Amino acid sequence: MTRSKLGPVTLAVLVLLQGTAVVLLIHWYTQADPCHLPSSNHGKVHVLLLSSWRSGSSFLGQVFNQHPSVFYLMEPAWHVWSQLSHYSARTLKMAVRDLVHSVFKCDLTVVEAYLPEQHNLSSLFMWTQSRALCSPPACSYSPREDPAQCSRHCDTRGLRGAEEACRTHSHVVLKEVRFLELESLYPLLQDPSMDLRIIHLVRDPRAVVFSRENAAAAFHRDNTIVLNHTTVPDVDMQMKVMREVCRSHLRINERATQKPPDFLKGRYKMVRYEDLVLNTLEEVNDMYKFVGLEMNTQVGEWIYRVTHGKDSRGGTFNIITQNATSLSQAWRATLEHAKVERIQEFCKDAMSLLGYRLVNSVEGQKGDNMDTVLPKEGYEFR
Repeated sequence: MTRSKLGPVTLAVLVLLQGTAVVLLIHWYTQADPCHLPSSNHGKVHVLLLSSWRSGSSFLGQVFNQHPSVFYLMEPAWHVWSQLSHYSARTLKMAVRDLVHSVFKCDLTVVEAYLPEQHNLSSLFMWTQSRALCSPPACSYSPREDPAQCSRHCDTRGLRGAEEACRTHSHVVLKEVRFLELESLYPLLQDPSMDLRIIHLVRDPRAVVFSRENAAAAFHRDNTIVLNHTTVPDVDMQMKVMREVCRSHLRINERATQKPPDFLKGRYKMVRYEDLVLNTLEEVNDMYKFVGLEMNTQVGEWIYRVTHGKDSRGGTFNIITQNATSLSQAWRATLEHAKVERIQEFCKDAMSLLGYRLVNSVEGQKGDNMDTVLPKEGYEFR
């Protein structure tokens, strides 16, 4: 039998043709198979910091805001509730969901629907708290810690600079206190163009009530929306709102951890404020890993400053101080025991689930021989 011999040139051509055919085959397959289509979000991660009023969410937001890879906005749904305040939280939840979805996609046209016709960057709620909005490309001014300097140099007409800044960051992080359930977020979790992670921040409801009492007037509008505009005496309003907040934490956590739908598995993490202020670096590093961020020197130095500094920002949205751990227990010395008992009655199920121990006497409340926050083990749900 005669064998034909291939010359080196012919062999090289055949190998080249074979390689080309393989490349074309792979290209055709990825175009034909939608499972291999590139994601339209180009690897962008979307993080929702889900919490309630006076639970330490402003500090948690700043933990992410300090990272150079993060575009951060604080409570964009504030615009919905402020403009449509005659509706209830239940009625507004879809409008809030759609606005959050739009912002995650770096499209702020939905937000503009709730702003004055001639609006500036300063029309965004608490905009100077976002480093991304106080830095290039949103603003030619170099990053500064001073919100007053940002307000002076970075307030531009329209929101196009904010959209550009959003598109240049790998992570979009939104802090929200106006989701009282999880189901309205399901379409976002099922959106194939999004990679949504939810960090659920909770806090001892007794400490929350203590904190709310120091800023009660600031929450009047939100309170009436949460209570569906039901006529409630002022003396009872805080307690009834707290009952709804506790119910929401219970619903959210149970939905995310007890037979969650497949699209929610691995995308939910609960964090207690008390754990966060006790072991800040450890907790922050754990949250960063959950969303695909790496701890860096800049963030570490910021955490050290705010947890060891002598001063802190005041006002309704103050952040952590060097005495945050002791402040988280300040309610024990200040709240009347009758009020503590009422909070515990309204929130006992949520407190049991989240790891907060009840106090049954004045001595137990004011004494220091009992820890009201149970060890973290067993209460960290993902």
